[in-house]
Amino acid sequence: MQIVKSKSLNATIAATFLCLIFCTEARAGHKHKHKHKHRHEDNASTAAVDPTPGQSSAGCDPALWKYVYNPTRLKVLAQCKTVTGIIEESNADDDGDQHMLLKLDKGQDGLLTERNMKKKQGDLVIEAVCANKVKLKKVGTTCNGYINHVQIPAVGAHVRVTGTLVDDTHNGWNEIHPITKIEIIK
Repeated sequence: MQIVKSKSLNATIAATFLCLIFCTEARAGHKHKHKHKHRHEDNASTAAVDPTPGQSSAGCDPALWKYVYNPTRLKVLAQCKTVTGIIEESNADDDGDQHMLLKLDKGQDGLLTERNMKKKQGDLVIEAVCANKVKLKKVGTTCNGYINHVQIPAVGAHVRVTGTLVDDTHNGWNEIHPITKIEIIK
């Protein structure tokens, strides 16, 4: 029994040590990565949710985060989440994003906040970044050089949406933002 406890303790110590090394390297990489800023200032904090470009977490494209305007307002709840529901509303935002409301299929209500219930009629906000012409000057160069290929569904379409689940801290509601893909469910 003592040997098992010892091995368990050693594994815990080793895991802690590796985490300390990884966290230190990640932090150093974050500082280096943003030493030469080429993008709009508001995008400087994306390193927390922007793993190495090209890698994906269960079907999500983390490289899309560099096209999110003012990402500091978004608190990541799940790096990659897939939800299903009906598109109830769709509008082009002045920041270039396509802003949609998704009435979730049954069993997904736990993804909604009180603000989703009160301000968004119980819908989940979903946003396709840089899907439209940018009209706000403060967005800067966030969308420059990027063409979003996500197909925007019609209002009433039953869809499967995959992207990052976030809490929009400025508004208090949850969103899938940015969307990696939208599929029509037949």
